[in-house]
Amino acid sequence: MTAQTVVLLDVELLQGYLDSLGKATVEKMFALYSQQVAIYLADIEKAQLADNAKDWQEHCHKMKGAAASVGLVELHKQLVVLEKITATQQEKAQLLQDLQAGNQQAMTAFSQWLAEQS
Repeated sequence: MTAQTVVLLDVELLQGYLDSLGKATVEKMFALYSQQVAIYLADIEKAQLADNAKDWQEHCHKMKGAAASVGLVELHKQLVVLEKITATQQEKAQLLQDLQAGNQQAMTAFSQWLAEQS
């Protein structure tokens, strides 16, 4: 397990899921998150493009909960800030890019962690 994995993931939570639910269920949880996060990111982007602060907050909030439920702690922290941020439309465009990159890093770390589990 890399240091990055430890930073990005709540390994204790994920290990608990693995121990109580089994690897197949954890894989299904991650697959569901992967599907849902594409929707959340698209909705956040729509809110950014429409410069709609209420929708931005609502969709960041949904993604924040999803990230926490699958142990993506660093992404969750990022969304805690983004959910409440007051920023211009242009600033939010950059924040969205950062969010997309953070999500990709977190998903990669999760996949690697899961692959290491027997």
